Amino acid sequence: MEEVKFHFDPRCPWCYQTSRWAKRLEELGEIALDWEVFSLEVVNLEEGKDPKEFEPTGSPALRTAVVIAENHGSKAIGPFYTALGKRTFEQVPPPIDRGEMVAAVRESLQEADLDEGLCDKALSDPATWDKVIAETQAMVERIGKLGVPTIVLDGGAGAAIFGPVISDMPTDEDAVELWRHTAWLARYGNFAELKRKRAHITELPVMEWYKEQRAKAAARERQT
Repeated sequence: MEEVKFHFDPRCPWCYQTSRWAKRLEELGEIALDWEVFSLEVVNLEEGKDPKEFEPTGSPALRTAVVIAENHGSKAIGPFYTALGKRTFEQVPPPIDRGEMVAAVRESLQEADLDEGLCDKALSDPATWDKVIAETQAMVERIGKLGVPTIVLDGGAGAAIFGPVISDMPTDEDAVELWRHTAWLARYGNFAELKRKRAHITELPVMEWYKEQRAKAAARERQT
């Protein structure tokens, strides 16, 4: 069984969709998952700006994940991330502002059988954001500014690869086949990149909701 470290940003629907595939692989006995945070907002920050000096949108969840790892081990992040993903991507409207995000984090902690006070602990300690930055920058130094999902073999000590990015959940047979090809490519040092246009994630209700919101905004602009 492969030991896999899954690097995630809780605000990315593509990452969440890949995590669903990874969790299914774990259920099928193909892999054992561990988790580590990654901030796309840190990676995409304007050059010259210090990530310690701004308040990113995803920080309540990322900082809480850091505290979960410190108190319960990094594997305990998985159920929390899954519960948060359901609230962020599988129901509409999703949590948008900071207050809604904090509420979603608290609810997700409860669903994962964790103390919701971990959120307060995370947000009251500036060191949790420092840890998010450090983990993100360490992965960027390792494989570049590729983003999430990023998976690392051998429990985080082996080959690392961005992806795979999937639109819809595959069948169990295809899920396993995809994993075996992905692991082979990750270990093949002569391979660098393979990419094509992304399809719409029809399985996540929030994607259609955002599409509708953009259409409404465009319609309002035409009327003004």
